Amino acid sequence: MKTRRVLFVLLALFLVSPVMHSQKTVDQLFKEFAKEKGVDHVGIGKFTMKLAGLLTDVMGVDGVEVYSFDACEQSVKERLNKAITSLKDESYETMVSVNDEKDRTKILVKLKDETIREIVVLTTGGNDAALVRIKGKIKPSDFENVVNNNKSGKK
Repeated sequence: MKTRRVLFVLLALFLVSPVMHSQKTVDQLFKEFAKEKGVDHVGIGKFTMKLAGLLTDVMGVDGVEVYSFDACEQSVKERLNKAITSLKDESYETMVSVNDEKDRTKILVKLKDETIREIVVLTTGGNDAALVRIKGKIKPSDFENVVNNNKSGKK
């Protein structure tokens, strides 16, 4: 009887393993497409953000990465779409997920001690495919200030 249970557990693990392996994390997603032909990559690091902080409020943002897929072949955009579909990263929470006929946008947030450590925006479909990652120590109250300062009617 024990042998049968052990075999059943091993069979279940064998069947689940490929599914778990095919799921991507956020870091794997960015690494996979970082050097893809036709992907435009712009990164702003800590030093540049500190300089910008002298001129404006950067709200605790330490760095920004943007990957644009406008110049990529359609096959790369399709791979990106599949990769985003199989994305599974337990350290991020989905804040917004919007799907329509052609476009898909997902906004993920990594929180630590009620502080936003990363915001990841994933967009596919049409010509607007992009990956954006914003890192830092961003307080939710900073977002409230941005929203309040940019309400319609204010100048």
